[in-house]
Amino acid sequence: MSEPTYQVRQATEPRGPIKWPDVTHRAVYVWFRDFKVWLTYYKASLIGNLGEPLLYLLAMGLGLGKMVGTVNGIPYIAFLAPGLMCSAAMYTATFECTFGAFTRMTRQQTYDAILATPVSLDEIVLGEILWGSTKSLFSGVAMLLVMSLFGLVKSFWALLALPLVILVGLLFSSLSMIVTAKSQSYDFFSYYFTLGIAPMFLFSGIFFPIENLPEWAQTMAWFLPLTHGVTVSRALFTGTVSLGHLADILWLAVFFLIAFTFAVGAVRKRLIL
Repeated sequence: MSEPTYQVRQATEPRGPIKWPDVTHRAVYVWFRDFKVWLTYYKASLIGNLGEPLLYLLAMGLGLGKMVGTVNGIPYIAFLAPGLMCSAAMYTATFECTFGAFTRMTRQQTYDAILATPVSLDEIVLGEILWGSTKSLFSGVAMLLVMSLFGLVKSFWALLALPLVILVGLLFSSLSMIVTAKSQSYDFFSYYFTLGIAPMFLFSGIFFPIENLPEWAQTMAWFLPLTHGVTVSRALFTGTVSLGHLADILWLAVFFLIAFTFAVGAVRKRLIL
């Protein structure tokens, strides 16, 4: 049975062609509201967000790593960990801005309550995206600490992985808000996770070099957002950063701005007459 759908309507909000979002500092109020709610269940949230990547790191890094040996001249666990840090950011942001945002939009009707204040719909969307990225940062910090315990942090460049995690979180939060705006039930998210998130997790260079794929698959992998995050993250942790990685960061930033604009437009289309 499909979930009931609720729709918020506010005639004062603009609708029509997609345009640059109209946002102010009030988006931070939405972020702070989500943060205060999270504090009431943060322990369960951290376990859920961090458990899977840490298990992957232990099982594949220590177990499979002994069979694989080295990849591109570095131990397999050192090859694997930077990519898992980015995937943790991706999954954390995605869960928050799909299931979490959908619940606030429909079941709890939180958006109704916020729209009764001076906060606009565009600012709600930005606040949700900022919160999804913040949760990605929490995951990134925890992963960095664990990697330090494993002796995998070899360069001060690794500290810049945290701003990278924020950018990855912003991007996937924006993509997830687009999906949430189109969803009519929780079941719809299965398509996104299976057809969108899972392929990125498997084919973005986390577990093996992309160069091992056929040429056509390498081309497809280049267009996956997570690929660029994994590439930069691995370079930061191995201390092999070059000017070429600025192109990867620029790619992520542009993709985020496009996704954010479409996310605002999709939520407007759903919730405004």
